[in-house]
Amino acid sequence: MTAQPQWTPSDEDIRKARITAFAEFVGPRAGESFGDYASLWEWSVAHIDEFWTALWDYFDILSPDPGPALESAVMPGAKWFPDARLNYVDQVFRNVTADSPAIVYAQEDGDDVEVSWAQLQRQTAALARTLAELGVVAGDRVVGYLPNIPEAVVAFLATASLGAIWSACGQDYSAPAALDRLGQLDPKVLVTADGYRFNGKQQHRTDAVEQLRTGLSSLVATVLVSRLGEPVDGTVAWESATDGDYELTTVPVPFDHPLWVVFSSGTTGLPKGIMHGHGGVVLEHLKSIAFHMDLSAKDRFFWYTSPSWMMWNFEVAGLLVGSTIVCYDGSPTYPTPDALWQLASRLKATVLGTSPGYVLACSKAGAVPRTDHDLSALRTVGITGSTLPTSSSMWLRDNVGEQVPVASISGGTDVVSAFMGAVPTVPVWPGELSAPYLGVALDAYDEEGLPVRGEVGELVITKPMPSMPVRFWNDPDGHRYHDAYFDTYPGVWRHGDWITITDHGAIAVHGRSDSTLNRNGIRMGSADIYQAVEKLPEIVESLVIGAEQPDGGYWMPLFVVLVDGVELDDALIGRIKSAVREEASPRHVPDEVIVAPAIPHTRTGKKLEVPIKRLFQGADAARIVERSAVDVPELLDWYAAVGAQRSTARQ
Repeated sequence: MTAQPQWTPSDEDIRKARITAFAEFVGPRAGESFGDYASLWEWSVAHIDEFWTALWDYFDILSPDPGPALESAVMPGAKWFPDARLNYVDQVFRNVTADSPAIVYAQEDGDDVEVSWAQLQRQTAALARTLAELGVVAGDRVVGYLPNIPEAVVAFLATASLGAIWSACGQDYSAPAALDRLGQLDPKVLVTADGYRFNGKQQHRTDAVEQLRTGLSSLVATVLVSRLGEPVDGTVAWESATDGDYELTTVPVPFDHPLWVVFSSGTTGLPKGIMHGHGGVVLEHLKSIAFHMDLSAKDRFFWYTSPSWMMWNFEVAGLLVGSTIVCYDGSPTYPTPDALWQLASRLKATVLGTSPGYVLACSKAGAVPRTDHDLSALRTVGITGSTLPTSSSMWLRDNVGEQVPVASISGGTDVVSAFMGAVPTVPVWPGELSAPYLGVALDAYDEEGLPVRGEVGELVITKPMPSMPVRFWNDPDGHRYHDAYFDTYPGVWRHGDWITITDHGAIAVHGRSDSTLNRNGIRMGSADIYQAVEKLPEIVESLVIGAEQPDGGYWMPLFVVLVDGVELDDALIGRIKSAVREEASPRHVPDEVIVAPAIPHTRTGKKLEVPIKRLFQGADAARIVERSAVDVPELLDWYAAVGAQRSTARQ
């Protein structure tokens, strides 16, 4: 592991951090003095009921006496704050300045629109009234087929205020893919848009909207946001649905009352609908946003995301602490590869969130954001979606700023938050995540279920978190939920990632454990190979799998996407293997390098390592992955054909 941090907090950073104020608040209650983050974290997981109660009190959650924090700690099925009655929306609209911006909507054409807190509250109240008049009550579903625009935030808040359940897909999804998700919920109302702008072009979605309305037989109404001026017959105009001045009233609901359903990408069958409760999300997001991202009412929070991805929900959580959030439905690389940095400059974003893929693309494009743009307001760069290689982390240091920490986080749709990541009082080590989040009893287990340090193990969570799913949709007896997380280690959440906990308490993520490379019993993470290969200027992207063969052998090919005009000759293959050998190990060197037209991903950007591995083990392509969950479904046919050719060659 890396010996030296790339960023270390100053004494002033530590003094000003919100997590420091919390440590001072909770210390007398715990009868302890927390000298560093490690001691605070250890207390938070050793005394999870006291920790979450202290968090509740620190943020003064709007609810009558919530009772004990943890009625039952058994997983799955932990029961939190059984006596609480609250509503997510109450936490949003408290202690805010009416005329200050709650949302900034950034557009590709450069025209930014501010939505004040007063405007956000008025629109939320008006839309909630419209939904109620349409018959929406607590427990009903309202769904969105929307780009990342302020109207999506209003629709979510209005839905939640009634105790109804929200779910959404971005408009990059096709109508059939959206139906695979939203159609499971039998929604009463659809909120949608006629389209959006992306890559300098209008993206027309009225045909998809019509298909969606036809497929959602449970609908009583559709509310249409006009972005391109294209009407859809039989819809309620957004302006009409949000007209008028009304008092915003909310429905108090139990702690575990469903707030939203977010969908996993899924590899077989329909996507899994994962349901989270009001209380769990409020507590987890307040903790993560305030203490780990260090956000407050002074910040502008911009994470490049889509309503399809849980990071949209995470960004909206900036409202819980009074931050201004940024909605952007355009391309991150239009009109130039460094468009996000230009936006961050224009909007004076204090926290910018993006992905390792975008950082790599900027690096290869020769972008130098610190000199090309005014990033004086930027104090943190957030990263998630996959593992950030050491080289990319150092690129951020050198090209964005030495005093701008890289806040890599890792968690998932499953808990709609992070298990581990940034802490403003802890150093950042390149290629690693700084620490487990507060209240997250994270560990690494070997195959026998024993903790390991300094070596690769399974990421597990040994104690419950409030934002663990309430349940899966259409899983009445909970067996799918149990099998997803608790089948390997009874009573312990197995997440499906390989990690190493370092001697300095940071965490290195090596990739999905079910796609882990395992040569001769030596477990290796795919991220180590990507880090070495994708730095080469000839390589756009890569994917590696390790497929156990029927004869007992093991085949580990590396698929590479080449820069236009580059050919895969012996010299390039040699450079690829040399880079892997030198930067990872000889064991990581692939058996074969194959040129691919592109790398398939889930809609949230994760490489499809497991489905492609199963293809090359002879599985039927139609059974291993839901095509609508793939960014370019046609790629599956190409990989299936290559797999079939190899199978024929073996015979």
